[in-house]
Amino acid sequence: MKKIIFVIGILLIIVGALYLATSYKRSPQVSSEKLTVVTTIFPLYDFAKAIGGDRAEVSLLLPPGVEAHSFEPKPSDIARINSASIFIYTGSFMEPWAEDIIQGADNQNLRAVDASMGITLIPGVFHDEDEPAGANDPHIWLDFVNDQQIVQAIAAAFSAQDPKNAAYYETRATAYQETLKMLDSKYQTTLTNCASREIIYGGHYAFGYLARRYNLEYSAAQGVSPDAEPTAQDLINLVNQIKNNNIKYIFYEELSSPKVAETIAQETGAQMLLLNAAHNLSRENLAAGKTFSQVMEENLNNLKIGLQCN
Repeated sequence: MKKIIFVIGILLIIVGALYLATSYKRSPQVSSEKLTVVTTIFPLYDFAKAIGGDRAEVSLLLPPGVEAHSFEPKPSDIARINSASIFIYTGSFMEPWAEDIIQGADNQNLRAVDASMGITLIPGVFHDEDEPAGANDPHIWLDFVNDQQIVQAIAAAFSAQDPKNAAYYETRATAYQETLKMLDSKYQTTLTNCASREIIYGGHYAFGYLARRYNLEYSAAQGVSPDAEPTAQDLINLVNQIKNNNIKYIFYEELSSPKVAETIAQETGAQMLLLNAAHNLSRENLAAGKTFSQVMEENLNNLKIGLQCN
């Protein structure tokens, strides 16, 4: 009798252990009810977080501080995309590798969002072996009207993947669009009355959309990609432009060496100001929760100084 009781006790322990093991395996599945979202660059990451709220786990593919144009996904990055509910990228001109990954994905439920779809692209200004004639400027997020359209596309993808929370995503997207409209209005007002309307940028050609939106003139030392080195003649032309137009400030870019801007500043006596295209953030700024809107507010403050706006 004791032996039977002992055997029954052992069986109960085994059943209990199996139950606990199964429960342990299942416990992470609570978070899997959230949408798993992978984004390529910081603006898309910030938009997706604002829309997804506590119903989505949003991650940024770019490691902190890495320059976006030179990024190439590793096998682990490809695996992250393949296991996601939603993958959001800027388009073929910013991430030429994205479409091959999407086509090769074996996750039939993966929904890919090309943020450039439906947006009127402007042509790239510089042309070289990396950026042939006819290539478009990929920096679409530097026009807040484009951003409103991108936010709507992201919300639509969230709603399609998670219909029961569609109203939640749409409400948050609408609120974020209002933030973007306010930013646009603030830029319009601030940049209306300025002593100068010329942005001289000692980095790559990133602000074409912003310049077009607010009727500014824009010259950059490098092409659409930071890897496109400026020629000596490019630098001479910018130095002459600054001197001839009595320009007081030259802007430099984030996460890249400011040597070009420093060289031009030394030649002209112009002061330097940061103009952040927000492709990515430093580890410190990401950890601090810095937002796209905050970056754009800082840009506006520096544009106000650099263009001498009232």
